[in-house]
Amino acid sequence: MGASQKPSSSLSTPSFPFSSDTNRVRSMRYIVAASSMGTIIEWYDFYIFGSLAVFLAPVFFPSKTLGTSLILYLGTFAAGFAVRPFGALVFGRLGDKIGRKYAFLLTITIMGSATTIIGLLPSYQTIGLLAPAILLFIRMLQGLALGGEYGGAAIYVAEHAPDEKRGYWTSYIQTTATIGLFLSLIVILATSLGLGATAFNDWGWRIPFLLSSVLVAAALYIRWRLRETPLFTRLKEMGKTATSPIKESLGRDWRLILLALFGATAGQAVVWYTGQFYALYFLQTIRGVDKVTSYAIVATALALGTPLFIFFGRLSDRIGRKKIIMAGCGLAAATYYPLYMAMTYFSDKASFNAPALTLLVLTQVVYVTMVYGPIAALLVEMFPGRTRYTSLSLPYHLGNGEFGGFTPVLVVAINFAAGSILAGLIYPIGVALVTLVIGSLYIKETKDVSIWKEVEEMVPTTQPIGRSTDSLPEKIPSPKP
Repeated sequence: MGASQKPSSSLSTPSFPFSSDTNRVRSMRYIVAASSMGTIIEWYDFYIFGSLAVFLAPVFFPSKTLGTSLILYLGTFAAGFAVRPFGALVFGRLGDKIGRKYAFLLTITIMGSATTIIGLLPSYQTIGLLAPAILLFIRMLQGLALGGEYGGAAIYVAEHAPDEKRGYWTSYIQTTATIGLFLSLIVILATSLGLGATAFNDWGWRIPFLLSSVLVAAALYIRWRLRETPLFTRLKEMGKTATSPIKESLGRDWRLILLALFGATAGQAVVWYTGQFYALYFLQTIRGVDKVTSYAIVATALALGTPLFIFFGRLSDRIGRKKIIMAGCGLAAATYYPLYMAMTYFSDKASFNAPALTLLVLTQVVYVTMVYGPIAALLVEMFPGRTRYTSLSLPYHLGNGEFGGFTPVLVVAINFAAGSILAGLIYPIGVALVTLVIGSLYIKETKDVSIWKEVEEMVPTTQPIGRSTDSLPEKIPSPKP
């Protein structure tokens, strides 16, 4: 089963027939909210590290120049991305053997604990080289945790959603990364303004990290009340769960994994990290825009662009996932140079224009929503249920961990080496073009694939798959009229 699978004409929407449309929407909203809350917090934890780069680089990697400190810090930031594929294997195996729910309960616990420890970690001046060494170790723990989180949340929602609305419902999970980044920027902005620059630089930067412990506790409580997905439950009842998910994924699905990586997630990843993270670094470190203004510009662009994840997810249910993702990669590759030339002009002191800069960042965020909004549904539909957690997580985290996560440090390094503030853009443009070519030629459209086909024959006609009660807690609040 995979992207090449033809849809079953006998299946209308067996995945989620409810007693009423109201129950369907009510159930899906609860499932999406519970899954998304934890994922937002994990992304917040992961990206608070990057959002504070300008503040923390001198704290943990002091040097004669900020540029050197920043490259060392970004290298540590990138290390978290490097280990994400290993997290995909570890937690993917758990998710395919034990269940989706328990795997992502474990990931959020690890992530929250690691982030809280960063808030308590002494600086280089206090404990010397031990500080960056511990920071690197914690960052790798974060990467391992995130390697299992995304796949669990995306699959959990997808395996509840009706076939004809899978792009729409999974697109809510796709908003979580940007919302987590947005939340990190808002918390940093509010804390720095509230404490003042001196206090924030001295100790106030710890508050955003320590806040994670409160958020994680709330998310754990909500997630604990969820039940396993109906599709995985069916597989378990049938004895069809994978006995060795990693071996099966790498042995049977390796072609699909490589196709998903180079034909979808690699391009998606560089577009995501260029349009949001590198845009922030460009304003702060290369163009010297003050921190408050640069955070406000990027946060505003993220707030305006986030609803488009839902728009493109819903649109993918109608016209297909592939067209939208490829269009986003193509537009990004074609326009990055003129966009950053314009950002260079409007960030100059003589011609500074914050609204124009916000619009230019927003344009990049639109590309982000195009490549990212539909991709969860695409990946879910490419792989069979018995190894879906492992097989989906691998290309996603190889793409976003290796290609995307290294985008900021590689672009900055190329800029320094070439002596040009635009030279590094060759990296995201090149990767986006590779994905555009491979994806356009070899990725098959998946929107009509039914992920329920593999368990269809075991379902009694008197008991529909995926009842609205399958994953809800014992009691949830009745919707208000």
